[in-house]
Amino acid sequence: MRRVITRSPRRVLAALAGLALLPGAVAAATPGEPSGKPPVESPAKSPGKPPARPVLGTPEMDHGCARIDRRLPALPDWPAVRSEIKRNPADEKRIAKTVAGMTLAEKVGQMTQPEIAAITPEEVGRYGIGSVLNGGGSWPGRDKHASPQDWLTLADAYWQASVNTRTKIPVIWGIDAVHGNNNVFGATLFPHNIGLGAAHDPCLLRDIGAATAAQVRATGQDWAFAPTLAVVRDDRWGRTYEGFSEDPRITRAYGYEVVRGLQGGDSRGLGRRGVIATAKHFIGDGGTLKGQDQGVNPSSEAEMINIHGQGYYGALAAGAQTVMASFNSWTNEDLGITEGKAHGSRKLLTEVLKQKMGFDGVVVSDWNGIGQVDGCTNSNCARAINAGIDVVMVPNDWRAFISTTVAQVEAGEIPMSRIDDAVTRILRVKLRAGLFEAPKPSARPGAGSQQALQARALARKAVRESQVLLKNNRKVLPLSPRSKVLVVGKSADSMPNQTGGWSLTWQGTGNTNADFPNGTTILGGLREVLGAANVTFSETADGVDPKAYDAVVAVIGETPYAEGVGDLGRRSLEAAKLYPGDLAVLDKVSGKGAPVVTVYVAGRPLHVNKELNRSDAFVVAWLPGTEGGGVADLLVRSRESGSGYTGTLSYSWPRSACQTPLNPGQEGYDPLFPAGYGLRYGQTGSVGALDETSPEFGCGGTGGGGTATEDLEIYNRQDVAPYKSLIGSAENWSGTEIGADGEAAHSEITVVPADVNVQGDGLKVTWNGTGAAQIYMQDPAGGGDLRGYLNADAALVFDTIVHQPPAARTVVSAHCVYPCLAEVVATSLFQRLPVGAKATVKIPVSCFAPNLDFENVNTPFLVYTDGAFSASFANVRWVPGAAKDADARDCADLT
Repeated sequence: MRRVITRSPRRVLAALAGLALLPGAVAAATPGEPSGKPPVESPAKSPGKPPARPVLGTPEMDHGCARIDRRLPALPDWPAVRSEIKRNPADEKRIAKTVAGMTLAEKVGQMTQPEIAAITPEEVGRYGIGSVLNGGGSWPGRDKHASPQDWLTLADAYWQASVNTRTKIPVIWGIDAVHGNNNVFGATLFPHNIGLGAAHDPCLLRDIGAATAAQVRATGQDWAFAPTLAVVRDDRWGRTYEGFSEDPRITRAYGYEVVRGLQGGDSRGLGRRGVIATAKHFIGDGGTLKGQDQGVNPSSEAEMINIHGQGYYGALAAGAQTVMASFNSWTNEDLGITEGKAHGSRKLLTEVLKQKMGFDGVVVSDWNGIGQVDGCTNSNCARAINAGIDVVMVPNDWRAFISTTVAQVEAGEIPMSRIDDAVTRILRVKLRAGLFEAPKPSARPGAGSQQALQARALARKAVRESQVLLKNNRKVLPLSPRSKVLVVGKSADSMPNQTGGWSLTWQGTGNTNADFPNGTTILGGLREVLGAANVTFSETADGVDPKAYDAVVAVIGETPYAEGVGDLGRRSLEAAKLYPGDLAVLDKVSGKGAPVVTVYVAGRPLHVNKELNRSDAFVVAWLPGTEGGGVADLLVRSRESGSGYTGTLSYSWPRSACQTPLNPGQEGYDPLFPAGYGLRYGQTGSVGALDETSPEFGCGGTGGGGTATEDLEIYNRQDVAPYKSLIGSAENWSGTEIGADGEAAHSEITVVPADVNVQGDGLKVTWNGTGAAQIYMQDPAGGGDLRGYLNADAALVFDTIVHQPPAARTVVSAHCVYPCLAEVVATSLFQRLPVGAKATVKIPVSCFAPNLDFENVNTPFLVYTDGAFSASFANVRWVPGAAKDADARDCADLT
């Protein structure tokens, strides 16, 4: 294929090919530029002795902020990191005395972190709870529009209950403030991290961190679960937009500055207007195979040190007080790496983080993360505590966790020394944060401040800096301030689309523009800069004539998603297949007499060759947050546009639909736009006509026959296109679609969201026994060819928790467009599963042969019963090779 981009018009000052560093690898400096002082200090080596372990501390500075180094020398081992916050001997004496006087129950209470919907202030006091959290989409009183005063009232109640205890240790409240205080109605939301990475401006990150801290203090929290420091290697990952860059140099500098901004302190502790920062997720969450959320990172230890560790070196040097463990596993049996889930890895959490790197703060688990460790449940995991978890995020099962953990200490499964170490760390962080002397949350500086919740000027500046101009034929941009424009596309007037996931709700879904009363859409911004009379909006471009306008601005791209749900899995990166309506809109306006300027709102680079071909100019706005006016500022020449587009890609942009992973330094690296690319106003680029071919069946699928090699995902926290989840019964055998909220009901059957592996990943189905009913997952367009899965010895695999065993005949079925179907009897299967515990079921798809026409399967999963039964289902998929697994079911037992 002919290369279209022959020369980048603008690059960052580094040859990024040296970033996937292995021992001995050296990253080249830009020709003609000095390499800069390596940010590594280590004692001189003596002959015959092994090299000393590197020591890292405050980075080289540029204009008062951390410099993005031109290269990062390869580290031979995990470095010691010198924190800017030092031990205070007086604090240590106070901590030791307090710990010595605490009971075991009080200590375990300090280690326990319930969710606010699952614990009352009275219970915080009764159990001596050390911290609480609110998950994404959780608010005081379950009120999405809760006021700052509502948040403060609940914070005061928790605080008062804690200081009324015998120990008088104040409780702290953690919140996912990942792009501003994003759970709070009316707060300014900043661009997501992927956009900030494109700004290449560490000082901006410090300012945003400080503004976020002020927002968090306004509502009474003490602890921000930010920043995310993932170095993303495969853009199929649904959390790609939470990573600043695929380039660890950027992540390291940014990690330092955002922690400085959030904590705002000095060598003794946090500033009076700071909050506790969290470096997350330790470690390797951005490097999983195929970008699978919570999957397996197969990196070598050298890659972990030199790629995935870099953000932590910056964050810990700045004094980050907490580190959140990651859901992913670290496993590569070929290299002898068998750590498994990071939550259970003593090597990572204790030997590396606490001992080698010298971290003396708190390690907190993620949402029910201990339950994913082998041999553990959500409320029972001595292994995770012994591995180094200090605070256990156990949202709902916290009472059971406390009783179980106390019993495990008394039985010697968990040493008392490990409990004392955890509580020592918790008290150290609370003292450094000044919480023992602080008044109730509503009486602290900035509490209840509406002004603090608003940071619109800073957010708008961040939007301007983060955009990247990829194409500008005939110098269409900037538009004249006297232009008359037609605006089209689903994201032009959509606050939910431009804010993305982690915005009021966890997935960013279920929101409307009214939920963001203090923001501006991109359409609103264009009306501001051009005048409302000069802007016509038609979302679908129907009934308008582009020739009547000076330009068409098409605002398209991704719709909101967060972790898990956003994974692409076996689907390709092709935007036109993910969002065909966007291409349809462009087809209506392209070549119709006015230049087309496309603004792409997205959380990752996607294959957009078709969209680029239909655009005269193409701007990547990422997920800009609530200040869409910052996009308009650069589209139109004005005082606000300043020097125009300055952002450059911090992620490589794919040339083809299955071109992932795509990172500098890998063999065959051939992006459409390399990392560091970005045009300015006076540049046009050299984007010619691009190849529009793409695989018909996604990446790794088969078009008929053959042998499947990739999982066929059917339900993964939500429906995986093209499948939709439905329920059927005599009330409506044609099917009632389960809503985006995970709920549906007939008189015979009800469905609500459930936690099976992680928060909200499953559907709890209850048959009440009044009549036959079913839950099923179906492609409404008709059948697909799944012969490749039969050829590949695949199994239908799903995770389930049986709440009430079936009282009548129950079947698992697959349909080849009804009445073509095949089923297996699963009554005894479900009856034999342990009640209340998660199990993974594997049914060979060959059990459905010969009755199932594998060339025309439209319903790959169905559960039917005509009696009482209750179970939760999650992670439904067809997995090649799984029929050969030792725990796969025998077809003879399913009759």
